[in-house]
Amino acid sequence: MSETTGIRINKYLSEQGFCSRRAADKLIEQERVTINGKVPEMGTKVMPNDAVAVDGESISKKKEKPVYIAFNKPVGIVCTTDTRVEKDNIIDFINYPTRIFPIGRLDKMSEGLILLTNDGDIVNKILRSRNNHGKEYIVTVDRTINEDFIRKMASGIPILDTVTKECEVEQIGRKTFKIILTQGLNRQIRRMCEYLDYRVTKLKRVRIMNIPLDVAHGTYRDLTKEELNKLNELTSESSKEYHRQKAQGNN
Repeated sequence: MSETTGIRINKYLSEQGFCSRRAADKLIEQERVTINGKVPEMGTKVMPNDAVAVDGESISKKKEKPVYIAFNKPVGIVCTTDTRVEKDNIIDFINYPTRIFPIGRLDKMSEGLILLTNDGDIVNKILRSRNNHGKEYIVTVDRTINEDFIRKMASGIPILDTVTKECEVEQIGRKTFKIILTQGLNRQIRRMCEYLDYRVTKLKRVRIMNIPLDVAHGTYRDLTKEELNKLNELTSESSKEYHRQKAQGNN
């Protein structure tokens, strides 16, 4: 941190491993963050000797050892760090010894792979790479599917005032299919199925980028060194492309 310029409060919370920048912005909007006892405005910078707190709890300036885990989330668990609101939240369920937070979301009635970390930087990289890397799901619906259903799902469905991107869809059972998405709209798969008059009865995420789901229901494991290196490689390329496109858009 520069002695004269400081860093923005959302970046500070991210670098301390408290939460992602996006989550930090929400905390600031909710006036749950203070700097030297005062509620800051969005974009306020933290200086080296400032005291930062969230919900009255001091944020340590000592960075913890980076944590990267793959968790097999059960149905009914909510992907939120707000333990005050949700009883069945992911943080209390895992009960990890240090503070961690989920990368992205997996809705309450879905199960399967979700990554958690205390590294805010990798969260931002992965979220920026949302249009470049696949997330794979196994989905069961309430009635028999056919070639027309598979074709329509793969070619794009109008939901949420847009049309979903083309994706890979493969039937693997009478009512079950595999789908690989490269975007993450809210409840996307469920909405896509509902548009075609199908209801999802089971939705399981089995892969995020290069990370497979290979742990038992309700358990987690650390990412391997090889997985983390590959993840950083993939997100690094996406980050470069993101900044290139952003710069072009500003011209």
